[in-house]
Amino acid sequence: MTVLSVNVNKIAVLRNSRGGRDPDVVAAARACLDAGAHGITVHPRPDARHIREDDVLALADLTRAYGVEFNLEGNPFAPPRPGYPGFHALCAATRPAQATLVPDGDAQLTSDHGFDFARDLDGLRPLVASLKALGCRVSLFADAGADIAAAAASGTDRIELYTGPYAEAFAAGDADRALPAFADTARAAAAHGLGVNAGHDLSQANLGAFLDAVPGVQEVSIGHALIGEALYAGLDATVKAYLAVLSTR
Repeated sequence: MTVLSVNVNKIAVLRNSRGGRDPDVVAAARACLDAGAHGITVHPRPDARHIREDDVLALADLTRAYGVEFNLEGNPFAPPRPGYPGFHALCAATRPAQATLVPDGDAQLTSDHGFDFARDLDGLRPLVASLKALGCRVSLFADAGADIAAAAASGTDRIELYTGPYAEAFAAGDADRALPAFADTARAAAAHGLGVNAGHDLSQANLGAFLDAVPGVQEVSIGHALIGEALYAGLDATVKAYLAVLSTR
């Protein structure tokens, strides 16, 4: 079965909009895990717009106590700055089960593309090796149709399919147009010995169709839609609804 890692960035966005500690990111993550989520994902940005260094440390402790996966996402090329020690330093401090590398810049509202593996290969190789030396499984953010041979040459363990274009196509009633490229990329990853994750704008509405069409997805990381849906139904019910979708695949 595909496993669910809940991204709790949006809880931190809400907290930071007011200041203080509420809503509590760790309490929200605990509620997701108590509901059956298989892990927790966060994507700290250098500008600390949502998840901060102290959140990363606290969530690492929480997931370790629960014995579940902690997935830390970030841009490994972003330099350290006050309040942000750098992605590798955060991984060294917390030893997440999975480090997901994403090529996002400060100006991006959210992640919106994968790596250009042919261009970035030389830079990615030593970063992947250094993270694997920490004991992290490494996943690289990838567009449908990406150069999977070059991705595999980096030494990565997995790719994470950037599913934003699929979600847009699904919302427009045109999912069948988008899905073949994702399925082909997943098959190419498997042929090169890579695992496949997926994430970005996946929701209860579109998740099942994606998993039915794309083979071998081992993990989905879902945050924005899940937290939004939880505003109406609550975290416990929403996480369980996603798990119900996954259990039928």
